[in-house]
Amino acid sequence: MKIRLLDHQKVYFVSDFHLGTPDAESSRKREKKIINWLSDIEKDAAAVFFVGDIFDFWFEYDKVIPKGFVRFISKITAMREKGIPLFFFTGNHDLWMKDYFTSELDIPVFHHPQEMEINQKKFLVGHGDGLGPGDRKYKILKRFFTSKTCQWLFKWIHPDIGMAIAHRWSQNSRLTNDQKNEGEFKGKENEWLYQYCLEIEKKMHFDYYVFGHRHLPLNLSVSSEATYFNLGEWVHQCHYGEFDGWAFQLKSYNGYAIKSD
Repeated sequence: MKIRLLDHQKVYFVSDFHLGTPDAESSRKREKKIINWLSDIEKDAAAVFFVGDIFDFWFEYDKVIPKGFVRFISKITAMREKGIPLFFFTGNHDLWMKDYFTSELDIPVFHHPQEMEINQKKFLVGHGDGLGPGDRKYKILKRFFTSKTCQWLFKWIHPDIGMAIAHRWSQNSRLTNDQKNEGEFKGKENEWLYQYCLEIEKKMHFDYYVFGHRHLPLNLSVSSEATYFNLGEWVHQCHYGEFDGWAFQLKSYNGYAIKSD
């Protein structure tokens, strides 16, 4: 994938909206803030990358998609109709996305990290779950959840029951991570995504490694010419990445104005 920016155009990266959690009211407020942000950036957006966990849970039945998020979906539909390229990546919470966004909205959905070139800068972009040396338990679970057998079995559960089970699982997972202080910087040697970037850089150079999943905005040098960025999250803080053709920046959004971190 290659993207060439015109003057004053930018490419935006964002992840971990977790729409749907922790309750309908909180999610609706966050959804409105997301829509405000999208309205602010669409005037100069050459492309927007949604880098996983956009939904706290998503499952596409053959003829049914999850209830809700109509404002967000309407907004990205309007952006596509204006000709703005949008790209989705699956995360660990919405890994059961299939072809709905591609067939209905012309939005590609990626299930693995993607290489791309933007203004001659090389990017590796992905959600980040299951990458790097650790988290063996999750890697086993992901292999199970992404199996066709598991997905086939789940679709036969009534959606009301299946969604309730999924949201309970998600909440328990988040509570466990909070107890483990997953939102704190662990030091470079224990940041698995950073270690993953170091290993990739030994084999192939990228100027920018851009991931989500970690829920912690990070800007770490991988080498003298390579940098790892983590995009943070939108449940508590609202961070995103911006590339103007020359440099990549992490920024935060307060609902009304954009400022650099």
